[in-house]
Amino acid sequence: MSPKTLNRVFIDVEVDEPAKSDIKLARELEEVCPVSIFKATEAGTEIQEAALDECVLCDLCVEAAPAGSVRIIKLYEQ
Repeated sequence: MSPKTLNRVFIDVEVDEPAKSDIKLARELEEVCPVSIFKATEAGTEIQEAALDECVLCDLCVEAAPAGSVRIIKLYEQ
């Protein structure tokens, strides 16, 4: 397990370019996420790593973004 993954016990979230730099999408992701994983900045979407393990797997971010541009990666086996 890499040091990057150690902070993420349950999930990781990836946002592809150019979606990550889309300021309008950044605002929408920040608004729809019930646990504040996304923060809208002047540069676009910033992922709040400290909030990743609060994800409730609601898929609102996936639904708000262009198809395939936001991915929730489960780091555990069901």
